[in-house]
Amino acid sequence: MAHDHTTLADDLATMLKSAASRRQSLRWLLAGAAAVPLAGCGAGGGDSTSTTSSSTSTGSTGSTGSTGSTTTAACSVIPEETGGPYPGDGSNRNANGVANALVLSGIVRSDIRASVAGATGVAQGIPLTIRLQLVNVGANCAAATGAAVYLWHCTREGGYSMYSNGIVNENYLRGVQEADSQGVVTFQTIFPGCYDGRMPHVHFEVYPTLAKASSASNRVKTSQFTFPLTTMNEAYASSGYSASVSNLARISFATDNVFSDGTALQMASVSGNATQGYVATLTVGVSL
Repeated sequence: MAHDHTTLADDLATMLKSAASRRQSLRWLLAGAAAVPLAGCGAGGGDSTSTTSSSTSTGSTGSTGSTGSTTTAACSVIPEETGGPYPGDGSNRNANGVANALVLSGIVRSDIRASVAGATGVAQGIPLTIRLQLVNVGANCAAATGAAVYLWHCTREGGYSMYSNGIVNENYLRGVQEADSQGVVTFQTIFPGCYDGRMPHVHFEVYPTLAKASSASNRVKTSQFTFPLTTMNEAYASSGYSASVSNLARISFATDNVFSDGTALQMASVSGNATQGYVATLTVGVSL
């Protein structure tokens, strides 16, 4: 299924105007405090490793040799990023009008592989469990219990439900979860594909409470995260991801418009393999 890129140029222009300057400032600030160095990854290198006095999350090696990177769970706010042209949070329109998954019946769910609210499509791909731990930087990184996350990403073919040709009426690979007592939200999904012009990524918005997650105006953070290059190369050797191989070969973290200035706070730690599925974990610092 071809990905609809008619508005990708607008997306990239927005990122170039805003994301780099905000995140460069964050890098200088953290460097001055001897905190996490947010050095950008070089071309062809997807893993990001850093060390601080804060807790550290380490990925394990899957049975087929996929190794997660060592990422820092520092008490730092994750960079603000563009929501892109396909947020589905009511802030823009699709072919049917305002695209708002947040108000759909059944959108609050952990398993986001199937559509809800009368749509019947199911996204196919390698199983992926996403575990995000939300911490409140304004409270010494205590667990952000009761906060909520709206998460979305593309299909294995690179399309976005609610927007791309052939899946405008679907809403899979989108969902909302409330953080538990440990600040953790969990999503069951599929490993996203790589479409032309971007490194593989997952979008998400953070809301102060589940009740406020019905309107994009209440979001307190919009960001993205990515995966180690070794994991992506392994996943894209699987059936259904053939287009991702050539698309990934034309992009790198160094040239990506979101991740080029560093992935230390946005590189998920991954365990598992392409046969049995992956588990991706990331600590997300927000100010509540």
